[in-house]
Amino acid sequence: MRRFGAVLLSLLAAWPAAAQLDSAALARLERPRVVAAAERYLRDAPLTITAIPAPHSAGGPHDFYSEGDYWWPDPRSPDSPYVRRDGETNPANFVAHRDAIRRLSQIVPALVAAYVITRDPGYARHAAAHLRAWFADESTRMNPSLLYAQAIKGRATGRGTGLIDTIHLVEVARAAWVLERLGYRDEALSGTKQWFQQYLHWMTTHPYGNDERTSGNNHAAAWALQVAEFAHLVGDAQQLARMRRFFEDTLVAGQMAADGSFPRELARTKPYGYSLFQLDVMGTLAWVLDAWTFTTPDGRGMRRALAFMYPFIKDKRTWPKPPDVMYFDAWPVRDPALLFGGLALHEPRYVDLWKTLNPDPSADEVIRNYPIRQPLLWLWEGAGP
Repeated sequence: MRRFGAVLLSLLAAWPAAAQLDSAALARLERPRVVAAAERYLRDAPLTITAIPAPHSAGGPHDFYSEGDYWWPDPRSPDSPYVRRDGETNPANFVAHRDAIRRLSQIVPALVAAYVITRDPGYARHAAAHLRAWFADESTRMNPSLLYAQAIKGRATGRGTGLIDTIHLVEVARAAWVLERLGYRDEALSGTKQWFQQYLHWMTTHPYGNDERTSGNNHAAAWALQVAEFAHLVGDAQQLARMRRFFEDTLVAGQMAADGSFPRELARTKPYGYSLFQLDVMGTLAWVLDAWTFTTPDGRGMRRALAFMYPFIKDKRTWPKPPDVMYFDAWPVRDPALLFGGLALHEPRYVDLWKTLNPDPSADEVIRNYPIRQPLLWLWEGAGP
């Protein structure tokens, strides 16, 4: 399957010079931001879930645990099972393991991106130390399963919907792949690949994985992106082909409306944020699968999905739906779909808008729904910039 990074220059050859953005140009653009972040992260020691007790978990210290975002005590009976309030995050729920994974997903990709730019081995060594702690060291590693994610008091010790919590491992996997392709040698990388192989098998065979695959909304897309990128890391061509079919036949054909919108996301109490999240997940998946130009017989595809959201990213005041119940003012950020779509579809206006948006949001809710933060890792061509 053709990789976008290897053909990026030929894709851009016909563009106006001002609109070109190959990996070398992106490295120049990103260098101040990436290196500054990597320098900060050099001071951060690895911290895995084994150092963070989860008192309500039905699992052990190596098992990831989280509690469902939108579940609250029943005001009519505080001792009864929790009740759902869509879009309203309960701040009392346990999210410390999620925070730890997000911390990893910010640190390792930034360090590897800095290594791509500078070839300073200190960045690679520190990235490898975090990978070793999370995926290779038996005393600190996380189990390659998600049996206890998004638990609900009184209702479930874990749910398939919890698999979305590892969406932040997608860019970690990409960082490990780039680090290996750059020739960096460390046993942490082989341990990391083995972990992702095991997790890939679990999430494609366990009933929780099937729950996500058949969810019919952004959870199915997030599951597919994880499967595709983890398969990319470990070289599983069969899973990549399977995800290409799933993208075409289920995600595009089954979730996208004729105008390019995603009705299941628009029906939520946070339609703007959910629409952007779905667009970014689908856009990144299309980049991994080289599927940005795919269309159904009636014209649905990522070209139409990006065209639908573009005006509302450019000017949120034109958004026709009610504002999200929470965090509406924090969006948009530097959506990767704009970059990937702009390059794949030869649409400079998307890249131009992408450049103007905030690459480093601070709102926790936005960070939680913004898993692709180091575009250089996704445009890297295999020989460095």
